[in-house]
Amino acid sequence: MGKVAVLGAGAWGTALAKVLAEKGDRVLVWSRRADLAEQINRTRENGRYLPGAHLPDCLQATSNLAEAIDGCDMIVFVAPSHATRDVARLAAPHVKDGMLLVSATKGIENDTLEFMDEVLVHELPAHAGPNLAFLSGPSFAKELAAHLPTAVVIAARDEGVRHRVMQRFHLPYLRLYASEDVVGVECGGALKNVIALAAGAVDGLGLGHNTRAALITRGLAEIARLSMARGGSALTLAGLAGMGDLVLTCTGELSRNRTVGMELGKGRKLTDILRALGHVAEGVRTTKSARDLSVKMGVDMPITREVYNVLYEGKSVEKGVVDLMSLPLGPEFSPM
Repeated sequence: MGKVAVLGAGAWGTALAKVLAEKGDRVLVWSRRADLAEQINRTRENGRYLPGAHLPDCLQATSNLAEAIDGCDMIVFVAPSHATRDVARLAAPHVKDGMLLVSATKGIENDTLEFMDEVLVHELPAHAGPNLAFLSGPSFAKELAAHLPTAVVIAARDEGVRHRVMQRFHLPYLRLYASEDVVGVECGGALKNVIALAAGAVDGLGLGHNTRAALITRGLAEIARLSMARGGSALTLAGLAGMGDLVLTCTGELSRNRTVGMELGKGRKLTDILRALGHVAEGVRTTKSARDLSVKMGVDMPITREVYNVLYEGKSVEKGVVDLMSLPLGPEFSPM
């Protein structure tokens, strides 16, 4: 097998590094925090982000990015979306031609309104572009680390890259499917976090299963509209990166975005919720980006708009629900 650099030592990065190490690769996890890297190497566990998951001996951690990448044949980017550009810039001088490059980060930058595929293309060397792949789908880090059966999708524009990446990650407890629709996979992965905030909020209000089911379904329609406006396929959103990830994030108790939404529905302040959470909830930042992008592209996304109003304009969750239910009547499916 080969050597892999996993750039990001959060729960998801650690879980993916564990997968690759169990497959037989030598894995170096890069963390900005030297103390976290030292703790992982000393205890064989990421006690901060993925406690209880024993890490194989062939997995080591480092705070030296050049050391992590040196000699590797695959890099996995797993930093939060707002940090991905900086990490890609740091990594760029060390990226060699032919390296497999996998992004497992879901989100949209606030300022540029770029998805992670666009960020990496802009920041990495030109020769890196054909070797980029994107991993997405319904996958909680804790469950993957515990070997619970999980299925994800690998999107890449090059068929050979898709096949090679799928082979690198495949294990009896992790099944992978291929897609050439990078745009659709990236849209599904990023925007499901916004809808999960809304789903959590209506659960926090105690509005019941009917409400949650309607929200998830109409949320999927919004994701599909934006994806198609960007050139993606609606069919992709019926798969793992769309409906699969959306259902998991909107209903699973391990979902950080759903948790934030639930606390908002119960009347807590966002600043207090995020302070207590201790982890990144990508949907909070992505909501602003998604709302701004929908306005820029002229795509109707009413749920996203109401989540934005709650997070950034001080609107109550109750008023957001009333306004969604008061929208003009019309067809379920309409032309873009």
